[in-house]
Amino acid sequence: MKDLIKRLTEAFGPSGREEEVKKILLEELEGHIDGYREDGLGNLIVWKGSGEKKVILDAHIDEIGVAVTNIDEKGFLMIEPVGGLSPYMLLGKRIRFENGVVGVAGMEGETLEERQENVKKLSFDKLFVDVGAKSREDAEKICPIGSFGVYDSGFAELPGKYVSKAMDDRVGCAVIVEVFKRIKPSVTLYGVFSVQEEDGIVGASVAGYNIPASEAIVVDVTDSADTPKAMKRHAMRLSGGPALKVKDRASISNRKILEKLVETAERFNIKYQMEVLTFGGTNAMGYQRTREGIPSVTVSIPTRYVHSPSEMVCPEDVEGTVELLIRYLGE
Repeated sequence: MKDLIKRLTEAFGPSGREEEVKKILLEELEGHIDGYREDGLGNLIVWKGSGEKKVILDAHIDEIGVAVTNIDEKGFLMIEPVGGLSPYMLLGKRIRFENGVVGVAGMEGETLEERQENVKKLSFDKLFVDVGAKSREDAEKICPIGSFGVYDSGFAELPGKYVSKAMDDRVGCAVIVEVFKRIKPSVTLYGVFSVQEEDGIVGASVAGYNIPASEAIVVDVTDSADTPKAMKRHAMRLSGGPALKVKDRASISNRKILEKLVETAERFNIKYQMEVLTFGGTNAMGYQRTREGIPSVTVSIPTRYVHSPSEMVCPEDVEGTVELLIRYLGE
């Protein structure tokens, strides 16, 4: 799956600008689905199988990013986050815009004291992006107001680890692609590659409206509390297997589906771990609030350094997630 994860994570696709990712997904799924469509919001929905039971597998295709809000007279860009992006994660980093232009995020400060104070209380009001422009007019041609950008950070392999931007949630997309490639489903299986999750769980709030599904399983990333001084109330860790979410700040997983996933993992000797996340949320919330409510759970891939340019996952956990879902849905 390494090549698939690399291809997906390196693609450009902040919230609302996910076209490149959808193109890759359709290329990868060719010959492995019975059909597909895009809804009005841009969610890519694929399907396979003809079982009476209908199940949604969801992963969001967007990533966090920035949008250009203004340009000063010297050609430096002002930006606003798209999704949960910390200014501290941007400072000194490269940003790649949709047209291929690359810029560097810098910080204001006319004196040493001002710079020290700005670092302490860093905000997007104190950041700018340098794209090498000589003037406002030059910058407007290179990167006009309204342009979207993402971390300029590629895929790398470490011993037993993969690192890249946008593991959140392209690694979940990769899992669903692999499930569709390998499975002979006993159900009618819908794959929803949803848009604009990072900007408020927008895509999943409508994606399931016209799908007569009895349940939805969301595949996303979660915190990995196995680094020094990590979140002490979190138990999730890399190499612990897929994390079966009990709850987060946005949703409580359906108990029956969760128990069946645990039963499946134990029956087939698939390593797993339980997850209670003290912050955040996933698309499960969107499906739970669709029509009269779709029973939903989240299966998470533990990830270090979430929402950074270098999100880290363990291939063993990714493969375990694929195996668990295939066993659960029927070979």
